[in-house]
Amino acid sequence: MPEEEQRTRPMIAARERGPGPGRYALPTNVGYIKHDFTKRMNPSYTLAKRLEDTMFKKDCSPGPGYFIEPRITKHGVDGTPCYSVSGRIKDPRVFQPPGPGAYSPEKVHPQGERHAPIYSMAARTRYRKRDAVPAPNSYSLPQLLGSRVPNKGSSASYSMTARSKTGSFSEDLAKAPGPGRYNATDPNIINHKKPAYSMLGRSFMPGDSTKKPGPGAHYPEKVYVTKKKAPTYSLGIRHSEYITPLIVDVAD
Repeated sequence: MPEEEQRTRPMIAARERGPGPGRYALPTNVGYIKHDFTKRMNPSYTLAKRLEDTMFKKDCSPGPGYFIEPRITKHGVDGTPCYSVSGRIKDPRVFQPPGPGAYSPEKVHPQGERHAPIYSMAARTRYRKRDAVPAPNSYSLPQLLGSRVPNKGSSASYSMTARSKTGSFSEDLAKAPGPGRYNATDPNIINHKKPAYSMLGRSFMPGDSTKKPGPGAHYPEKVYVTKKKAPTYSLGIRHSEYITPLIVDVAD
């Protein structure tokens, strides 16, 4: 089976672009690592810690900030007594006798005198469901007010009823209308009618309702038609680099 021929696209020179200026990285001129070999490299120095001079001697003397204890002498610590302030020792309180304020002699009854009876109020006893004893508020006495008590004598009782419309002092026997039953006659019916006026809404004069520019809407300082103007330039659009320029044959 013959191999399929691969389609090769034509090479376009405009598509073959090289790297830009920022693609190249020049070697550094600082330090000695990867230094540019075309440039002269100056000597570089480093700071290290101080070396000990143990080869010659061992210096163990204190510096000028050494504090000398004044109590220490060449014979040792001096014998001056020293005192300090410490906290109060906690009382163990093994035996605590009562103080004078713990007694109340005024509450003690005199000896040999009789005591008055003393009563106390105890708490309510627990109610048991098996106790069928009724409470005091479960009894009801018969009513003694009114004339409906069969075994008790009652005084005379009176009641107040509503006002009767028949036979009362306010009964209208003539059925005549009152003064407010009649309507007042309009004076314009029996006399000359007075002129009547009404108030209408506000009317506006007809005119143009379009908005007109005010004095501040004009900018005469921005007008350059009557003045000399410097040339101005603008940036056009970017054209594709693959478009063939238009070549027109000019007839002789």
